[in-house]
Amino acid sequence: MNSPILPFAIGFGLVLGSVAMSLFAWFRTNALLAAAGQNARTAQTKLAAEVQAVRQTMEALAVQVQDAQQQARQMAPAIPRPGLNLTRRSQALRMHRRGEPPDQIAAALEIPRQEVDLLLKVHRIVISSVA
Repeated sequence: MNSPILPFAIGFGLVLGSVAMSLFAWFRTNALLAAAGQNARTAQTKLAAEVQAVRQTMEALAVQVQDAQQQARQMAPAIPRPGLNLTRRSQALRMHRRGEPPDQIAAALEIPRQEVDLLLKVHRIVISSVA
């Protein structure tokens, strides 16, 4: 073999080997990137499905909470209005004896006119049955 050709052949072989290694690395990198992209898409699809399932669960729970609140409101007894206590009743009768009309008595004691009328009617019946 010629000695001047040998260094060129070795250099050419090294360059050719380097190009082959570079092409292999480039193809392998592309394959890994494609696999990573596929894995990312799969993970994103799974995550989207899980998020949708959580949303549906939350919506179902919200409906259940609303139903429970509505049932609680329906089951809770209505707060009764305080009736005509003894103090107000005696004040109303005292005002009536002074000659004040039922409208004025109702306004002064902040009670409905019908309650004043009922109180006066019951009072008249009681007085008439005693006398």
